[in-house]
Amino acid sequence: MKTWFDDARVLMYSHDTFGLGHLRRCRTIAHALVERFSGVTVLIVSGASIAGTFDYRARVDFVKIPSVIKLRNGEYTSLSEHIDVRDTLAMRRSIIRHTAETFKPDIFITDKEPMGLRGEIEDTLAFLKARGTRLVLGLREVMDAPHLLEAEWARNDVLTKIGRFYDNVWVYGPPDFYDPLTGLDAPQAVRDRMQYTGFLKRSADSAAPSHNRPKGNYILVTTGGGGDGFDLVSAVLGAYRADPELPHKALVVLGPYMPAEQRATLEKAAEGLERIELIHFDSRLEELMAGAQAVVAMGGYNTYCEILSFDKPALILPRVTPREEQLIRTRRAEAMGLVDMLTPDEARDAPRLAGMLRALPFRAPPSQAGGAVQMDGLDNISRMIGEWLSARGSRPAAVAGE
Repeated sequence: MKTWFDDARVLMYSHDTFGLGHLRRCRTIAHALVERFSGVTVLIVSGASIAGTFDYRARVDFVKIPSVIKLRNGEYTSLSEHIDVRDTLAMRRSIIRHTAETFKPDIFITDKEPMGLRGEIEDTLAFLKARGTRLVLGLREVMDAPHLLEAEWARNDVLTKIGRFYDNVWVYGPPDFYDPLTGLDAPQAVRDRMQYTGFLKRSADSAAPSHNRPKGNYILVTTGGGGDGFDLVSAVLGAYRADPELPHKALVVLGPYMPAEQRATLEKAAEGLERIELIHFDSRLEELMAGAQAVVAMGGYNTYCEILSFDKPALILPRVTPREEQLIRTRRAEAMGLVDMLTPDEARDAPRLAGMLRALPFRAPPSQAGGAVQMDGLDNISRMIGEWLSARGSRPAAVAGE
């Protein structure tokens, strides 16, 4: 049953410098909110260059800020080669602040980066806090290896600022999976505001079916955004070449951020492999996941939620540098019996990978691992937001006929 709130507004911030994980997570939450609450409008501020290729439900929209990409050495550069990155960051800060002033949100949700890219939302956080907006920081269940996260946050005193600005800190996972602040000397004020939501369950409910979904059985190979997916796809192609008798068709999604020269190299390498089909991108990845026999992926947060949501046998080849987030998540999931794992070095052993691919569709799905995984994150988020909106003075009422 939907609940009505009169002109309630939620603003979400997704910095989006590498991959699609932040935007897709924000979009999933936004869709759940407008489905649950009539009268709620959600606006997503995103730096994703392809934000406009996704479908958005009624009362969900996005504001595109200039795109910045993160290089492998940790530095940032403007997506437009004609604009200095400092000017790009200045434009982003200005647009974010102006959007907040104009939209006047009741709730502001930040995805993953507490102060935004290079501190770009700190000024906006101060403005919104002064006007009484509830400020929420949403964290992945795994952020990074403790020594890497601690060094990154210590430079800008991030933990102190989280305690100063944010009313709530959501962890998008269950408490028994992983603590995103493991190894950090987090102030008690921050710990007291942490709430574990459970994983964010996904569904394949697109109104328009994907034209990329193959007929018959297939394994889905996905790199996420694709910016660092070359090694995964190269390994899979090497396995199919090493074992021409592999029986399963593989649909390989290269990802929209894979560099053009890498795409060309992989397309050349796939020539003659009859059971391999390469596509660049599909905004309806959930549908492709739901239809697959099994999944080969890198182990990002959204992909992992989809594997659990659609209960797919999965082989994960996690990224191990420069961040260790995927490695930590995959090791934990493997220990729980939810997925199989190969490190990138192990995956270069083509016969070994081919053997695992041959067996993958017959692996027990995650639901048979022996322990229930908490997938009620969207319900818990909706419940908390409903309580906050009720408390602000708007009187909710059930919508007739719903």
